Amino acid sequence: MRDDNDPGTLDLITGGLILGYARVSTDDQDLTQQRDQLHLAGCNKLFAEKVSGARRVRPELDRMLDHLRPGDVVTVTRLDRLARSTRDLLDISERIRGCGAGLRSLAEPWADTTSPAGRMVMTVFAGIAEFERSLILERTRTGREAAKARGVKFGPRPTLTKAQVEHARRLVDQDGFTVKAAAELLGVHRSTLYRALDKAMGCA
Repeated sequence: MRDDNDPGTLDLITGGLILGYARVSTDDQDLTQQRDQLHLAGCNKLFAEKVSGARRVRPELDRMLDHLRPGDVVTVTRLDRLARSTRDLLDISERIRGCGAGLRSLAEPWADTTSPAGRMVMTVFAGIAEFERSLILERTRTGREAAKARGVKFGPRPTLTKAQVEHARRLVDQDGFTVKAAAELLGVHRSTLYRALDKAMGCA
C-alpha cells in the first residue's frame, strides 16, 4: 500500500510518483549502482530484486505494478533491467499504461512513454514484435521438422525428457526462440518448460 502522507518525489509533467525498479540476475551482483542512479533521477521509492530476467515470476516487479496509480512514472536505468525481450517489454509497458502511468529509461530516453515521441516509438516496437512473432512461427515449423528428424518426440505430456530440455535450451539460447515458442514446439505448457529449465540449471 502506498503511503499518501509521504508521497516522495513527484514528476513535474505527470504529477505522479517517480518509482524506480532495479534488478540484477544473481546474488553475486550488486544493486548499488542502479539504486544510486535511480535516486539521482528523483526516485524516492525503489523496488529492487535479485532474480534472472528469464524467470516468469519477479515478485518486486509485480509489487511495483500493483502499486501504480495514474500519473506515476516507472523509471529504470536500462530497459533490459525491466524486460527480457521486446514482447516482454511491450507487455509490461501495456500494464503500466493500463494503470495510467508512464515508463522512462535513463539509458534510452527515446523510451519515455510520458512523451508523444516515446509513445510513438513503443507503437513502432509493437509492429516489430508482431513481425518477429511471424518469423518465430515459421522457425517453429522448421524447428519441429528438424527436431523430428533428430528423433525428438512431441506430445502434450506434462514432463520433459532430458533430450527435450536440452533441445529447448538450444532453441532459446542459440536459435532466438522465446520460452513460450519453445514450449509450443515441444507440446507443453510454458510453465512446464520454465520449471524444467530451472531444474536443469540447478543440477548443472
